[in-house]
Amino acid sequence: MSVSGSTRITAPSWWRRLADLPCAVLLAVQLLGIVVYPFTESDLGRAAFSLFQLLVLFVAVAAVRMTPALNRISVLLGVPSAVLTLVEVFMPDDDVVALLSGVTHAAFYFYLAYALLRYMFADEHVTTDELYATGACFTVVAWAFAYVYAVVQVVWGSGQFLAAKHTGDLSWMEMLFLSFTTMTGTGLSDISPVGSHSRSVVMLEQLAGVYYLALVVARLLGLTLARFRPR
Repeated sequence: MSVSGSTRITAPSWWRRLADLPCAVLLAVQLLGIVVYPFTESDLGRAAFSLFQLLVLFVAVAAVRMTPALNRISVLLGVPSAVLTLVEVFMPDDDVVALLSGVTHAAFYFYLAYALLRYMFADEHVTTDELYATGACFTVVAWAFAYVYAVVQVVWGSGQFLAAKHTGDLSWMEMLFLSFTTMTGTGLSDISPVGSHSRSVVMLEQLAGVYYLALVVARLLGLTLARFRPR
């Protein structure tokens, strides 16, 4: 049977739906990472999670490409982050690698947050994907600050943080937990900043959480309610 040269292969409907909702995919991957990490306590598990982080980065880049932000910057920041993620698998105890990885990852995630904000503020209409972007942007900022905490820990030592159940370096999950509890304003719980540098970063994240709720969520809510106002 001959196939005409004009025949087009169409993507499945579910794939087209996902392509229309890149921020929903990014949010799902971020949340899945939170659930998956507790199962990755062994060396093999940490390696697998590092590869999972690669997936997060590539999904993040895909989401940025859908925004008005510059694609070139996302690649310049995302590629080094991905490479250092792989390097950390083979050199998990190297402080220089950990420092470079934390800096590049933090820069990439902060840039992604900026791109998502531009995406949400680009017009006066609220789409379904922009609603997902509010959650994705929140988690991206939380992950960015977790990497900043990792940098603080490498540069100024584990004495910058106090964990109730142990002494020494915080694990990645503990830094992410500290970031989310700070960002949401629910309290610092059993992990607290005790050094000047860690406290300054925590204060910046607290301000970021407050301004995020005030500026982004309030604006999107106002635009959503504007749909139902009589013209």
